[in-house]
Amino acid sequence: MPSDFLARQDPLFLLKEVRQFLPQKVIAEKLQVAPKTISRWERRATSCPLYVEPALREILRSFATNPENTDASFTFIDLFAGIGGIRMGFEAAGGRCVLTSEWNQWAQQTYVNNFGHDGALVGDITQQTARDIPDHDVLLAGFPCQPFSIAGVSKKNALGRPHGFECTTQGTLFFEVARIIAAKRPKAFLLENVKNLVSHDHGNTFRVILHTLQRDLGYSVSFRIINAAVFVPQHRERILIAGFREETGFSFETLKLPDYGPLMKSILHPENGSEKTEDRFTTGPLAKVHAKYVLTNKLWAYLRAYAAKHKAAGNGFGFGLVDGNSVSRTLSARYYKDGSEILVSRGKGKNPRRLTPRECARLMGFPDNFKIEVSDTQAYKQFGNSVVVPVIEAVAHHMRPHILALKQFEETGVFQPSLVASA
Repeated sequence: MPSDFLARQDPLFLLKEVRQFLPQKVIAEKLQVAPKTISRWERRATSCPLYVEPALREILRSFATNPENTDASFTFIDLFAGIGGIRMGFEAAGGRCVLTSEWNQWAQQTYVNNFGHDGALVGDITQQTARDIPDHDVLLAGFPCQPFSIAGVSKKNALGRPHGFECTTQGTLFFEVARIIAAKRPKAFLLENVKNLVSHDHGNTFRVILHTLQRDLGYSVSFRIINAAVFVPQHRERILIAGFREETGFSFETLKLPDYGPLMKSILHPENGSEKTEDRFTTGPLAKVHAKYVLTNKLWAYLRAYAAKHKAAGNGFGFGLVDGNSVSRTLSARYYKDGSEILVSRGKGKNPRRLTPRECARLMGFPDNFKIEVSDTQAYKQFGNSVVVPVIEAVAHHMRPHILALKQFEETGVFQPSLVASA
């Protein structure tokens, strides 16, 4: 930020600079005017009055004096944000969030509890115009995956409902992402979805997505399916799609991942007093897991009978039993129902238990200081729908040199290959 930045008196100039950080609606609230008024000022339909200049300057000063705002190497928006797993990964790579979109009220609660109001938070992204969205370097979106997941497709087929792009409530939300990319032209984007996106509808869905990103929007695109098991003790395959507005030489092929990952004992409560008791999940001086997470006799009998039935029929449906030396199945948003995909053994002759929400957080790579202040049911849904944070962080660091090279190219007109040579 130039030294004379805040000395400029032109309120329209100041408004333009504020819009790099905040959307129209947030600015309107701070200035106590209607969003349409901001729009008219920006379009020069009416003059931006001098009396808003001090307020705009104060907003800019807050960004200039807040290290969290000025130390960032690049800015990003976080769409379909869930509880902020993608944000957490990109903040670790030096990014700053300027807009979050998440429609679920419980996910919003968890998000705000952990990130505060740093960056505007809006609900339904379909209701946001391009003017509502601040300029940003990177667009991040874990757009809804249920229409493309194996479980989601199977369920919708059974119910006779459409899936993929025919699913009007979720599948077409990819085109909301495309709409924003087209309008704002960020330097880069990262999209995350289930592995099944590639094969859905015999590959047609993915072909449409790539055609939209590459041909229609003109971005250089690379994608890779990553199994999070190299970072956390969970088999969880997800596709990451990265795109850059200009060719930088970025490729997922050069992203180096660990050869192997940890086991379940790294995320399970040790129950030996070596960790501090977290009253919601553990109890007593040894921090033993609460009995409420142990399966009832009725549920355990049902799950065993269900597994035996499907085993006899020759398919693989059934519960997943783990111990400290295991790697779990994929944690899903339905975990709150019976926990059957990941049950923790308590020894011979004892009913197994569910993971606690804290263990689910660890299984997804969230730190122990991540606040879980919603019900267990909502927490299970949120972590099951989230991303594995270390995966995103690794990808963010891999993308970072290319993002910064494009920032410099935009500022100087010169692209320096040396910035990305070691990426």
